[in-house]
Amino acid sequence: MMENIEEYLESGILELYVYGALPEAQQEEVTRLIKKHPELRQEVEQIEDALRELSRAAAPFDPQVLPLSLKKKIGHKPEKKTSKYRHYTALAGWAASILLLIGIFALYDANRELNERLTTLELEQAELESQIVEARENAEKTEQLLQVLRARDIEKVPLEGQEFAPAAYATAYWNKARNQTFIDAQELPAPPQGMVYQVWSLELDPLTPRSIGLLEDFEENNSRIFVVENSYDSEAFGITLEPAGGSEFPTLEKLMVLGKVSAT
Repeated sequence: MMENIEEYLESGILELYVYGALPEAQQEEVTRLIKKHPELRQEVEQIEDALRELSRAAAPFDPQVLPLSLKKKIGHKPEKKTSKYRHYTALAGWAASILLLIGIFALYDANRELNERLTTLELEQAELESQIVEARENAEKTEQLLQVLRARDIEKVPLEGQEFAPAAYATAYWNKARNQTFIDAQELPAPPQGMVYQVWSLELDPLTPRSIGLLEDFEENNSRIFVVENSYDSEAFGITLEPAGGSEFPTLEKLMVLGKVSAT
């Protein structure tokens, strides 16, 4: 029950109760709780005290006007006042109460809007921090990659555009000691929907193509540098455009780029 009492204290229901703005059933429920819980009665009295202060500013002070409503709600029988003066004083007090109610809801809306702004700022801050961390990680990866590509035992193989795509260009960096080939595909266009680039290790005499990997998630890879495993004695490298998932043999009419490994 005390948890419900806390909800009553924080929800604004007591203010509406004092204003007489609750449905009859809820008004009766609050009255029952006020009789049972002194802390609720104290809160209601404090609300009426605040309204009394506003009433002072809005009309001649009558210390009995506001307490009458509370006493009536919890079972006291007030003395009847028929003075026209008291009637106008009560109206002025309730007018001030309505103004207070409007102010309370305006303050609530302003507070909610402020909380939403703070939440938005916190999300933006978290996103910025994430971007900074990602940028640092990418910088570290780029530095590591440059160290690998600049190593002396790396063989650089330019891959020139072919008849299917004359403007295309790529570079293969072959690390024989580690059986790895790095493909720099920065100057390859994004593959069409449902297609993928496939990298081939070639022996030239007789011509023997062997697939060494796919350049998957092409558009998500901002660096456009891919690593494929290559344990073959490659004499050339080629890249073809194939259906998603790759092909067993290269589609030669869709050969994008081709480059021969220099003789050693």
